[in-house]
Amino acid sequence: MKQSNLQTWCMTVILVFWSACVIYPLIWTLIASLKDNQQFLFNHPWALPNFPLLWENYSYVWEKYKFGNYFLNSISVTVVSTFFGVLLSATTAYVIARYTFRGSNVLFLSYLAYKMIPAFLGIIPLFFLMNDLHLTNTLSGLMLIYAITAVPFGVFMLVGFFKTLPKELEEAAAIDGANHYGTFFRIMLPLAKPGIVSLAIVTVLNIWNEYIMALVFINTPGKYTLPVGIAVMQAEMQYRTEWGPLFAALTIAMVPVLIFYFIFQRQITGGMTAGAVK
Repeated sequence: MKQSNLQTWCMTVILVFWSACVIYPLIWTLIASLKDNQQFLFNHPWALPNFPLLWENYSYVWEKYKFGNYFLNSISVTVVSTFFGVLLSATTAYVIARYTFRGSNVLFLSYLAYKMIPAFLGIIPLFFLMNDLHLTNTLSGLMLIYAITAVPFGVFMLVGFFKTLPKELEEAAAIDGANHYGTFFRIMLPLAKPGIVSLAIVTVLNIWNEYIMALVFINTPGKYTLPVGIAVMQAEMQYRTEWGPLFAALTIAMVPVLIFYFIFQRQITGGMTAGAVK
């Protein structure tokens, strides 16, 4: 009993320490976004901001550095790319998991092998391909790249869900007259909802924070996403960094992700648990 209590106490201390390490930088970023440069230069950088709090840093960033455009670009790219990425992943995983055909294992291993190749190695040939298709410097081209690159991980994640679904459900659907598409969209896809939701959340987080692809394939300021916009903002500051507005920009980029995570945290846990049980 004493050993059990000691283990519980040690685990609690470790988790509290880890939570503090994760939460404190977020709080400090919010605090820093309410300061001006003088407070950064002459006060301790970890000190609380002076009153009145500079909430105008947010409006300053939103208007002067066109963060409204960057924000809308990131929203549209993330939503569209996630939708098509998850749809392609689900359909591909379903075919690999539920249908027996020559080369299915090779196809599945090919998707797994893709995850072993560093993404930056394919940027140059991908750029020439997208350029030939006239999709460089377009948000639609960036959406296509994000959707396609999300498929390998999605297939890896969803194949296990579809393999565990009872085959009798497909047979019952066939008896009722459902075709392959009806069986998938009306029966199999809803049953794989925990995995679908978990995949969608992971895909959203990856696309929202992606920087390299957006930097390479987009060169018009009006089409920048938030990660590129923050980097450009810092470059435009040149010799005088406006620390308050810079941290305000970082906070703007973080808030949607945090809200999204808090809303769907049960689905994340549920999806992981469902996958583990299956």
